[in-house]
Amino acid sequence: MCANYEPISKDRVHLLDLFEPTFEYSNDIYPGADCPLLFSNEGNVEWRQVKFGLVPTWAKDLKICRKTYNARTETVHEKPSFRHAWKNSQFALIPVDTIYEPKYIDGKAHWYGIYRKDGMPFTVAALYENAKVEGHQVRSMTMLTINADHHPFMSQFHAPTDEKRSIIVIPDSLRNDWLNCKNTEARDFFLDMEPDEYLAQPKEELKKIRSNA
Repeated sequence: MCANYEPISKDRVHLLDLFEPTFEYSNDIYPGADCPLLFSNEGNVEWRQVKFGLVPTWAKDLKICRKTYNARTETVHEKPSFRHAWKNSQFALIPVDTIYEPKYIDGKAHWYGIYRKDGMPFTVAALYENAKVEGHQVRSMTMLTINADHHPFMSQFHAPTDEKRSIIVIPDSLRNDWLNCKNTEARDFFLDMEPDEYLAQPKEELKKIRSNA
């Protein structure tokens, strides 16, 4: 599961051949926060400001974001919170610089930043939704996750007794295909992260290094 990440900064969106978003957002995202998302509008890639944590069409308030920021690919098609978005093939991409996961050392959780060795941003598979809550339109998203019990890199994170989960990174060559695919095709994109392409470093150390760069 991923409950915290650093979205791509505006001055780096050109690295993904994207134009800059017109709205502001934090550089440290948690469930319920506003964040940038990419989706396809009749074949054209567009930015939207959305909530991290999917808000289903039947939600009465935004508290549900705290429970819906990740969706298991094994059950996403049947869960009440996600099945409408899945049925309608509402696929999106979250451009990120770093995701954060807990690594347990001596029985305690230590947050680690996971980022590409080459310093490039990357895009994470997501599902988006549009809902009305108390008369206001709310756009939102969830990260899709896959099992990582045996992944050589991602299996080091989360509590020792917990199932290991991983985000899904959509590579450059498949981004447009993912954004425009149907739910019957989506599982073809549920690929493991390439372990040799990523590094992990304690969150606070990583932030200090970047602030001094």
